[in-house]
Amino acid sequence: MVQQTTIVDEVPGWLRVYEDGSVDRTWTGPPEAKFMAEPVPPHEEFIAGVAVRDIVTDKKSGRRVRIYLPEDVLEADSAKLPVFLHFHGGGFCISQADWFMYYNTYAKLVASARVICVSAYLRLAPEHRLPAAMEDGYAALEWLSSVARGESHEPWLEERADFTRVFLIGDSSGGNVVHEVARRAGEAEGLGPVRLAGAIPIHPGFVRSERSRSELEQPETPFLNRAMLDKFLSLGLPMGSTKDHPITCPMGPGAAPMEGLRLPPLLLCVAEKDLVVDTEMEYYEAMKAANKEVELLVSRGMTHSFYLNKMATDTDPDTAAETDRLIAGITEFIKKH
Repeated sequence: MVQQTTIVDEVPGWLRVYEDGSVDRTWTGPPEAKFMAEPVPPHEEFIAGVAVRDIVTDKKSGRRVRIYLPEDVLEADSAKLPVFLHFHGGGFCISQADWFMYYNTYAKLVASARVICVSAYLRLAPEHRLPAAMEDGYAALEWLSSVARGESHEPWLEERADFTRVFLIGDSSGGNVVHEVARRAGEAEGLGPVRLAGAIPIHPGFVRSERSRSELEQPETPFLNRAMLDKFLSLGLPMGSTKDHPITCPMGPGAAPMEGLRLPPLLLCVAEKDLVVDTEMEYYEAMKAANKEVELLVSRGMTHSFYLNKMATDTDPDTAAETDRLIAGITEFIKKH
């Protein structure tokens, strides 16, 4: 593509913003990692235990979701399955629900936990600054409710989904979406048969304007470094906002008090060497102080979003083992709720 205008902002490898407002998200990082950010087409046949389809949930807005169905649920087993409502990460600025890194992870998780996964495509900043991603996440929950009430139709869900056991789950900035959608759902009336049975933020992007000790001392990685964190949030947050915004700092004074929130049971997943682990733990302590039902799953020796990196899970035994442990922990949480 011929560059027509000057680059005015960029996150090296991931994103370039041009003077005319256009955004180029062509991967320019190491070529060997490019496959993780490439789309995986949907497939109605079962591959490695999972079938996948993409659905337009609202023709006017163009909102879409990707649905993962585990194998054997269409056979003799007649039990309804819990539902994951998944929100992808990417600092609110990059990634899509159909990227290989999510497909690889959630196909495994769906098969292990025996759940149906509905993964929402979220609008991206800077073209669509926050709260756009939050609105898309909540709209996906409302769509699930419309299917449960028979107002919208999706056969996989109508035939197999247990709408009384819906779990919100999200990676990185998707973890922020989990908290916000859970908060909004707690205030809402009219979700019908849908019941939030739990929420699972994985390595959520909870931060403050002042850097935490872990931001300064933990190792930077291709999945998260300080420059990425700062730039993505400057492009994603509403104009004029700081990292103390309630979306990025739900445990801060600018957010609604935790005590007043109606939240489902929560499993907070953190990585011991994540840049933002200290502020994630502030969130955990705030939840506990507010007497919310919250469990903690810590991945020892791991960094931010380690489990999404297939190159690491394939070559490093510790990363593979912690990924298996994370999947097992999430599976156990589902079984309990």
